[in-house]
Amino acid sequence: MRFVASLLATFPTEVALHQHQGCGRSLTRCDAHGLCAELLPELIEIDDWGYPVLADGDVPRRLSEYAEHAVRACPQLALLARSPKV
Repeated sequence: MRFVASLLATFPTEVALHQHQGCGRSLTRCDAHGLCAELLPELIEIDDWGYPVLADGDVPRRLSEYAEHAVRACPQLALLARSPKV
């Protein structure tokens, strides 16, 4: 029981995220700063908990420079940009 109490006290954000997203999703490095959504509002919106929700699909070419900037600007290094498969 002490282990569970310690987990809840030490990782409250991660526990809340897990409760919100469920067991099927992995935990995130994101601390919900919201900078990514400010830099790329066309593809990222903020959910009720303050975490980013990414649009489905590939980043349009016209937004690729902005997407790369959002990835570099993330204070938690929680975003990753991958090149599309050819």
